[in-house]
Amino acid sequence: MTLLTPTDTVPAGFELPEFHARLRDEVRDFADTVVAPAAYEYDTKRELPYDIIRAMGDMGLFGLPIPEEYGGRGRDYLALCLAVEQLARADQSIAVTLEAGVGLGMMPILRSGTEAQKREWLPLLASGHALGAFGLTEAEAGSDAAGTRTTAVLEDGQWVINGSKQFITNSGSEITRLVTVTAVTGESRHPDGSVKKELTAILVPVPIDGFVAHPAYDKVGWHTSDTHPLTFTDVRVPEENILGARGRGFANFLQTLDEGRVAFAALCTGAAQGCLEEAVRYAGERRVFGRAIGDNQHIAFTLARMQARVHTARLAYYDAAIKIVKGQPFKTEASIAKLVGSEAAMANARDATQIFGGYGFLNASPVARHYRDSKILEIGEGTSEVQLGVIARGLGFSAL
Repeated sequence: MTLLTPTDTVPAGFELPEFHARLRDEVRDFADTVVAPAAYEYDTKRELPYDIIRAMGDMGLFGLPIPEEYGGRGRDYLALCLAVEQLARADQSIAVTLEAGVGLGMMPILRSGTEAQKREWLPLLASGHALGAFGLTEAEAGSDAAGTRTTAVLEDGQWVINGSKQFITNSGSEITRLVTVTAVTGESRHPDGSVKKELTAILVPVPIDGFVAHPAYDKVGWHTSDTHPLTFTDVRVPEENILGARGRGFANFLQTLDEGRVAFAALCTGAAQGCLEEAVRYAGERRVFGRAIGDNQHIAFTLARMQARVHTARLAYYDAAIKIVKGQPFKTEASIAKLVGSEAAMANARDATQIFGGYGFLNASPVARHYRDSKILEIGEGTSEVQLGVIARGLGFSAL
């Protein structure tokens, strides 16, 4: 496929330049001809389709926002978002494998890693022949980092890691080679007597002694996505595997999470678009009482609302992605895009299933898969309530 060149410019407003539009169309074609025909089979088997992941790697999708000197394609963040959106139309599980593989597996290293870490890990992960994961969430810690219980103690030049993580994407696949883990590496006491945990991010190559990826979760949706609970028992890695400064693990991850929400919003938009396309097709083909059901005002108006949601969600993530590319603040815009996009995906999945009627209740139907998959979009990478809190704080309110 033809990809962007480093000399290409950032979009003006919301009109995609020719190179972004070309990338979008090429990934869309791949999604329609390769991903979609296999989606039901892999969803039923609950298997990550390694042949499709390798093909995506060969297309350069995993390396889109990674500089060429580290084995990537040297493109911009909007390019990644466009690819994620098109894949999500056909299969959200495949889209989130790309989104998490880049946003959580590679971007923390690109943003906070040493030169040696970048050269060791980014070319491998950018190839798409290996996956990286980020272990943040625990049973009592996710949005609340203070609840983190996983620890890392420095002994004889090595970090000794003990603890557990849950809901970690890309963490137990056959090609998972890296899990970055946040761990408590110390504590600091404030003058008022309160104690603050020192959280640090540490690179853990896998497989490694003491690391266990437990059996994959039996999830409502995203059946093809690789998601596991993890345990670390006296896992030892070199001291230099620290990612960024000691004690800055959660702060650095928040920056990565803000970026990730924009790509996640693109995934939401793709899911909403996929539901719209399926519903429009079916409403034109399905005939009742001698005419297409789409000619009934209620169905037509439902489709119109679905289109409005997609359009709004797309503009929201375009806005945030363009701000990233231009180096402008985007935290609030990222949360708006994620909130609007996830609500659009869930609402469109519900409406599309209703339009399909009984056929929408069959697992072989793409809209049924979107219906099961889309709920997690309002939860993953920051719940809707978290996004509302971020937006409210941007308006000057504590929102406690």
